[in-house]
Amino acid sequence: MCELRDAAEIVFKGRAGLRKVVICTGTGCIANGAMDVYAQFIREMTTAGFNIVEMFRGLDKVTDPLKSIYLSKSGCQGFCQMGPLVKILPEDILYNLVRPGDVREIVEKTLGSGAIIERLLYVNPVNKERCRSQKEIPFYQRQSRFVLKQCGELNPEDIQEYMAIGGYEAAKKCFIRMTPDAICKDMIDSGLRGRGGGGFPTGRKWEVTRIQADPKKYVICNGDEGDPGAFMDRSVMEGNPHSVIEGMMIAARAIGADEGYVYVRAEYPLAVKRIRMACADALKEGILGDSVFGTGQKLHIHVMEGAGAFVCGEETALMASIEGKRGMPSPKPPFPAQSGLWGKPTVINNVETLATVPLIMGMGIANFRAIGTRTSPGTKTFALSGHVANTGLIEVPFGLTLQEIIFDVGGGITDKKGRIDPEGFKAVQIGGPSGGCLTKEHFDLALDFDSLKSIGAMVGSGGLVAMNRSTCMVNIAKYFMQFTQKESCGKCVLCREGTKQLLFLLEDIVEGRATLETLDVLQELAGAVQKGSLCGLGKTAPNPVLSTLKYFREEYMAHVVDKCCPTGECKALAKPEILADKCKGCTACVKKCPVGAITGEVKKAHTINRALCVKCGVCAAVCKFDAIVGV
Repeated sequence: MCELRDAAEIVFKGRAGLRKVVICTGTGCIANGAMDVYAQFIREMTTAGFNIVEMFRGLDKVTDPLKSIYLSKSGCQGFCQMGPLVKILPEDILYNLVRPGDVREIVEKTLGSGAIIERLLYVNPVNKERCRSQKEIPFYQRQSRFVLKQCGELNPEDIQEYMAIGGYEAAKKCFIRMTPDAICKDMIDSGLRGRGGGGFPTGRKWEVTRIQADPKKYVICNGDEGDPGAFMDRSVMEGNPHSVIEGMMIAARAIGADEGYVYVRAEYPLAVKRIRMACADALKEGILGDSVFGTGQKLHIHVMEGAGAFVCGEETALMASIEGKRGMPSPKPPFPAQSGLWGKPTVINNVETLATVPLIMGMGIANFRAIGTRTSPGTKTFALSGHVANTGLIEVPFGLTLQEIIFDVGGGITDKKGRIDPEGFKAVQIGGPSGGCLTKEHFDLALDFDSLKSIGAMVGSGGLVAMNRSTCMVNIAKYFMQFTQKESCGKCVLCREGTKQLLFLLEDIVEGRATLETLDVLQELAGAVQKGSLCGLGKTAPNPVLSTLKYFREEYMAHVVDKCCPTGECKALAKPEILADKCKGCTACVKKCPVGAITGEVKKAHTINRALCVKCGVCAAVCKFDAIVGV
């Protein structure tokens, strides 16, 4: 059995005193200046007389551990809103919001004398205590960072570091000591289900492909992550690309494939760069190529950039794109396992699924099944965003409740001004445009594939958008319908025309033109699109509409009957008002109103002239007393 080892343990074993400085270089931290921080560390450590080691193989040449620093870039460490993040090991110190101007102090004080820089530590908003390490931060405490663990520790551009923690040992075991049917059986017994949305058992998919008689087979990694707000697969490809390659290798061995493709959308340039580098480095090491691990078995993996069409996340459309055709779905059956890429048996798994595979082979089936629930073992990554205190990339075991995710990991719901609002929760959109809404009545729902399916929702790729009470759910349905309508490939009439008509109906509702009959037509048409569309994306496109109609029908009724948006988000229906009991007469709104629609004396309640108001919302934004509503 392969032993999975910790990256920090490998670096420090036998090298007492050697420190490692890990700078998060995921896309979020890079956007906030992480590469400038990295460059500044090189300058400051050089000035301070440290010997800088930037690649893992350089550790063997270290002669003075006390004056040597392993300076490493990592993938996403998860807490994106607090980046750039800098982790110092083995002391396990995590600094957040680090700027180039902070680096000299870190080098002089923390690396030089072991002092902690308090102002760079995360402050717990509940008790105002400063958190020295990652494990002390509430955002991380309820997570189980399984697939993402090494994303925040390893240098994704250094194959030697991945191999030093046991990387590619699982693939080596599969190619040298295991038969394809034994690998498939292990995957079936593990209970691993596809993390791309559908939750189909991975081992069963592999087994169906394995038994096909055709000698030519393919394995494909689906990295075409197109859901709004989703960045889970992107972060894994950026942070630990070798885990994805190793998962593909095990899948290829299981089904008898000698060729594979990683399909990545072109909007992910860093993921493309690092996955290409991983393939090239694995080829140089003899891990990929004409004789994998010296066995004589071939496996070549190609990286292809997609053009950014949402529909290419659907497996048959993805294969058409690889073949050089327009990305459009095809009817099933035949399934890809029977006739896929260029008519050959093909396995398609998403990034997270493949990255989980070598971990299962390393830790053993029983240990894996001990995580999560009986029917959904393991963990799931989510992109947590919206009106929540802690946003970022999280990983939790299946079975954690919605309430635990939002309030323990996410830190609670925030209001319009970013303040914690204990009673502000309204809904969570799970699964992106293909998913549905979860409400307060689902707080205690253990999130897994089957529980979500039972209420008409789905895990999807893993987007979690939290919404507070100021959110208009009709407008949310319209937003997702705009996305799916725009991304429809147009091949089938129900999706092409149905989503367009659904969008028209939603626009009528938010602009005050709808009647009660509109709601009936909306419900009927959504059901027709759901049943009659060709592919899974078309069938799930109406989900946001159907779920909001089910759980927030009173909001639809307010728009249609009362011609009023309860939250004030729909400008055509907005009825701006200043609440007399809250207004202090500070005149801030009067000074900012661009059209002079607000009048009133100092220290007395003001009023809004609705005939003049253009509903720009400036007044509500500057009001410190939350006295202005309906704009």
